[in-house]
Amino acid sequence: MRRTLVMLLAGGGGSRLNVLARPRAKPAVPFGGMYRIIDFALSNVMNSGIRRVAVLTQYKPLSLNSHIGGGEAWDLHGRTRGAKILPPRTGYAESDWYRGTADAIRQNFDYIDPLDPERLLVLSGDHVYSMNYEPMIAFHKEKKADLTIAMMHVPWEDVRHFGVAEVDGEYRVTGWAEKPAESKSNLASLGIYVFDTAWLRRVLIGSAFHDFGHEIIPAAVGRDRVFAYPFDGYWRDVGTIEAYWEANMDLLDPESGADLHRWRVRTNLELEGRIGDRPPSLIAGSADVRRAIVSPGCHVRGSVRRSVLSPGVVVEEGAEVVDSVVMHNTVVAAGARLRGTIVDKQARIGAGATIGFDDDPPPNRRSPDHLHTGLIVVGRGATVPPGVRVGGNTIVEPYTVETDFPGREVAPGSTVAPLAGRRPAGV
Repeated sequence: MRRTLVMLLAGGGGSRLNVLARPRAKPAVPFGGMYRIIDFALSNVMNSGIRRVAVLTQYKPLSLNSHIGGGEAWDLHGRTRGAKILPPRTGYAESDWYRGTADAIRQNFDYIDPLDPERLLVLSGDHVYSMNYEPMIAFHKEKKADLTIAMMHVPWEDVRHFGVAEVDGEYRVTGWAEKPAESKSNLASLGIYVFDTAWLRRVLIGSAFHDFGHEIIPAAVGRDRVFAYPFDGYWRDVGTIEAYWEANMDLLDPESGADLHRWRVRTNLELEGRIGDRPPSLIAGSADVRRAIVSPGCHVRGSVRRSVLSPGVVVEEGAEVVDSVVMHNTVVAAGARLRGTIVDKQARIGAGATIGFDDDPPPNRRSPDHLHTGLIVVGRGATVPPGVRVGGNTIVEPYTVETDFPGREVAPGSTVAPLAGRRPAGV
């Protein structure tokens, strides 16, 4: 493992997460109460005994930079250990930004070469899973592979979202299709790669290839030694609002396979108001809490069922939070009701407001591909007025205030945004 260097791709903008990713990079989106999405890859690196990781950032990197710091939270700090933030190599032209996954690696060989790694483990920072990378690396070495791809069988209806491989009896890849409309195989790439460093350098330097799935892998199959490493644990791409919500709900289901404690997931406890110093959560006598994650510093006097609360959330008496994800320091005021709602940080749900208690709402009119299953998203710092009723598939944009709402009823499929001239910069 000493000759393995991790390159962790964490520059994605996360457009399909809509307003959740607008103030931050997708890997920095909070998840599971106290964590961020990138914590899973970093914890896997730590638990696999790998000593060095480079985190490649691009879109709104500030929150990631602060969160990762020097890697101390994941025991990646010291003379022979390290977590290095690598910003994009921006210059005078827009093309200096990373143009794909392969281009991101190519632009950082000046960092890679002095460390002289025998192999590169390339990861994505926006997946929720637990994996010990050591057996995969051993498989790569045993097969004398140029490239090894972690893969698992997915439902046939999901094949069109993945790179898909056909393999022989030795798991050597014999065919490849990137996000095919139809496929002979449902063995899908998880975006976890082990590369022979010298091989990847030869392929990338001087080539016009920018992306692994669309260009590098198809060109290598049949010409070079490309293998699939089978994985059968829990893995989920949380790049859509629905997938993000479902993965949070999986944490509450003992049968799902998602288990933060068993996975030994770590996070930076020094941020978010120093999570490690927050007092224990307060569950009042009037509270009804069932099948929920309640993080430190929460005050619950109402009802919380099948929901995830991040640190500092307040649920006042008579309030009801069901099938929802509520992030840091949000207040759900007395008598408010949430169902199927994702609420970003520092929001306020006014007393008596009702969000999401309707059936079969139409898709969101502005973003029908992002919000169409009935969920509601309330952006960071938004305020929902007291007594307002908000229909399904609605987006309340960040920093929206009471006067931005059209009235007492927000129709299903709507978007509520700050009025013209008052939209904060960057959101």
